[in-house]
Amino acid sequence: MSDKNFIDYIRIFCHSGKGGRGATHFMRTKFNPKAGPDGGDGGRGGHIILRGNKQLWTLLHLRYFKNVVAEDGENGMKNNCTGRNGKDIIIEVPLGTIARDEETDEIEAEILEDGQEIVWLKGGRGGWGNQHFATPTNQVPEHSQPGEEGVEGYKFLELKVLADVGLVGFPNAGKSTLLSTISAAKPKIADYAFTTLVPNLGIVEYRDGRSFCMADLPGIIEGAAEGKGLGHRFLRHIERNSALLFLIPADSANHRKEFEILYNELEQYNPELLQKDMLIAISKSDMLDDELKQEIANELPTNVPHLFISSVTQQGLTELKDKLWAILSRKVD
Repeated sequence: MSDKNFIDYIRIFCHSGKGGRGATHFMRTKFNPKAGPDGGDGGRGGHIILRGNKQLWTLLHLRYFKNVVAEDGENGMKNNCTGRNGKDIIIEVPLGTIARDEETDEIEAEILEDGQEIVWLKGGRGGWGNQHFATPTNQVPEHSQPGEEGVEGYKFLELKVLADVGLVGFPNAGKSTLLSTISAAKPKIADYAFTTLVPNLGIVEYRDGRSFCMADLPGIIEGAAEGKGLGHRFLRHIERNSALLFLIPADSANHRKEFEILYNELEQYNPELLQKDMLIAISKSDMLDDELKQEIANELPTNVPHLFISSVTQQGLTELKDKLWAILSRKVD
């Protein structure tokens, strides 16, 4: 999918349906012209519903669907007939979608499972017909209820990619190359920074038919937490990853400093990200001998496990998958 077709943030106007008005009506028959009130209730206004669809991974299909207006409920009728409910509108969204209100910025819904449905904006309730207001002292009520108004407002839909492992690193660290090597994903690969502008997902095959999902995310730069580079648009996708794989190239001038910059950007954006399991992989390690590997290992933090890999020669990739699977399995347990 091309970069321009990946939409992970969209603003739409929503209006759920208004409830139908209750009827004011009195039954009249040939033999009983004063048979009493028989006004039916109004129908419910249409809901706006979010539904998870695992076949989607972008909000592109909503780009030209900016006004979502559900149908009003039908008014009540005579003979105690209730009006028809307004037709609901179902918006299908990819897994990992969050719905927010523009005015309050409050999270109103979150879709995490395929087929999951959440009533996002409820339609207004239909009004009662005058049959409900008959009493021993008022057997001919002349009033009924109007229907409730629907809910309206500008809303945001925001996609946070769901993946087991998120690749974290500076631009041109080799993340796309690694993903293309250990999965069937075909991200754009080139020898310049910010080749990847949108998340790419790949399914990594493991032993005995098992697998896990890895996301190649656009590279971080210093200041990303403040909005520099791809800023928050990139960092929010990390929130949903179960584990983080920091990719640092072997030819980096200072491996520890590079890790600390990445770590600090995550901390500034959301300190809770630091509670995730982390693993450091030194990429492009085919150019290193044992002595250089030891020097680099001495630079790295002792509280985060590390290993040396090469996507070109496939050095260390089996060990990498073993370590990631062990992390993910521990989370499931």
